[in-house]
Amino acid sequence: MTTNDNDGLVVLAVDDEEPALMELAYLLEQDQRVTTVLKANDSISALRILTGGDQVNIGGFGTPPGGISASAKQSDVDVLFLDIRMPGLDGLELAQVLSRYVIPPSVVFVTAHDDRAVEAFDVGAVDYLLKPLRPERLYASLTRILSSRGATVSVEPAVEEEGDDEVIPVELAGTTKLVQRSTVRWVEAQGDYARLHTTDGSHLVRIPLSVLEERWSDAGFVRIHRSYLVALPLITELRLAGSGYVVRLGNGNQPGEVAELPVSRRHTRELKDRLVRSTKQAWGRR
Repeated sequence: MTTNDNDGLVVLAVDDEEPALMELAYLLEQDQRVTTVLKANDSISALRILTGGDQVNIGGFGTPPGGISASAKQSDVDVLFLDIRMPGLDGLELAQVLSRYVIPPSVVFVTAHDDRAVEAFDVGAVDYLLKPLRPERLYASLTRILSSRGATVSVEPAVEEEGDDEVIPVELAGTTKLVQRSTVRWVEAQGDYARLHTTDGSHLVRIPLSVLEERWSDAGFVRIHRSYLVALPLITELRLAGSGYVVRLGNGNQPGEVAELPVSRRHTRELKDRLVRSTKQAWGRR
């Protein structure tokens, strides 16, 4: 379904805790891009809504609802905002069932647990929001969904609160470390993974670079190469070196304070334009 100026999103909120479900539904209803908010207290109820009231028979993990091949099924629901830990079929299992739909609804996880992000993106989640849910993060998530659907909706932009900073959970040897986006200097693609280079080291996460490029574009990150995404404000130099350009991050003399990364030809023009615009904006605020 492609959303235009006259059609909004049909959203299904799923949470087994009634207060959390009502709060989520309320926040969704405040967004003018959402026309319908449906609610379910568990995954089975959600499947009944998605299949138009068909009988739901979950005979095992990943078994599609109603005895109908999920690959032949399509729902009128555009987006699910879905809790993870629920009795019976949990949110991750429900998302895997939905992935078999011809046109699956987008899935956004809303959870109090920060240790399931990798699994969430493995099953195709568009976003991963932590409770307590902040309205500006919910707004950004809906914007990302509409962008991925090629929608054109005229709305007033949301103003992010000062200090708004995404947190990325990183798993290592049974320990979950929370890495703030503001500490990331650049990101390096490593297959289906991405390595976050921060002010105090590097961290490997199972999130494709293309996903981070889309999610972090509004936060000032720009793609300079098929393998690199960098924080635009940290670029101190763009220069021609040999047959192509490189960027320099940082001015320090200590090891690790300065990095030089290649810029591919296809990204050079956009990078120059972004650098010029950011410089003009900075002078305009003075």
